[in-house]
Amino acid sequence: MRYLAILIAAFLSVSCKNETKSTTLSSYFTYHENNDVESAGVKMIPIKTSVGELKVWTKRFGNNPKIKILLLHGGPAMTHEYMECFETFFQREGFEFYQYDQLGSYYSDQPKDSSLWTTERFVEEVEQVRKAIGADKDNFYVLGNSWGGILAMEYTLKYQQNMKGLLVANMMASAPDYGKYADEVLAKQMKPEVLAEIRALEAKKDFGNPRYMELLIPNYYQQHLCRLKEWPDGLNRASKHINNEIYTIMQGPSEFGISGRLAKWDIKNRLHEISVPTLMIGANYDTMDPKAMEEQSKLVKKGRYLYCPNGSHLAMWDDQKVFMNGVIQFITDVDLEKFQ
Repeated sequence: MRYLAILIAAFLSVSCKNETKSTTLSSYFTYHENNDVESAGVKMIPIKTSVGELKVWTKRFGNNPKIKILLLHGGPAMTHEYMECFETFFQREGFEFYQYDQLGSYYSDQPKDSSLWTTERFVEEVEQVRKAIGADKDNFYVLGNSWGGILAMEYTLKYQQNMKGLLVANMMASAPDYGKYADEVLAKQMKPEVLAEIRALEAKKDFGNPRYMELLIPNYYQQHLCRLKEWPDGLNRASKHINNEIYTIMQGPSEFGISGRLAKWDIKNRLHEISVPTLMIGANYDTMDPKAMEEQSKLVKKGRYLYCPNGSHLAMWDDQKVFMNGVIQFITDVDLEKFQ
């Protein structure tokens, strides 16, 4: 009888655990609203703009009323695809988070009116997305990489009353400083003959010449953008899907410096206005000066610095464990009110 009682107890224990797990998963993967057809968390969110209502692509993962993270991709006008690596890490933590293609990017509407491509308008777009996903000051985290970091900082300066935390991955707060770092530090790491040929093409504004990228990809992109020998599938897809028209208008012809509408962007002297907990992420081989990223963490009111010694501009890929562990620790600490 004793062994039978132990067996029954063990069975009931496993059954209860399975039932709890099943209930949790059922809740976690509930995405549909008002008995709509389920679409794996994908939702086209309407955005009001000066040229009318347009739609942006979002995809929700998880169900956590305490933590809602919005991922802001770079470019401008890249896609969410290169940020797919967050999916496994964040789902394991039980975070609720959103992949999102900004207006003009591949999976969202792509209007042709160039007046839309300003930082100010993108900030208003993010605010409309926030409202649509039901995030607020008690649960809303914004994580931006590269241009997404510019957008994240600008959004925070205007709407931090609606946020719980900010994460800026690999983006300096000054475009002129970014350009200076590219010219005075990274360019000098190239072979002189390679740099001379790149500068000659730039002087002629011959950016459509295939030779331009033939030189930049091995000598700059593979050194400072993503150092993995084989680029991730998500990054390759995002690269194919980039909206080059918007990218060139705002960034310029390449990642090797900045010359578009963002060329004079600089909010470094406003970082002290950011009072929400903030994580600044820098990397040893980044296109951004890692020392500047560390300084930024000290300029905000409640900052933390995460350094990725083996990472580049996409440290989420080439120094993934350090990057993800630091990001997850920051979000967890803020959520548990342990952030210092």
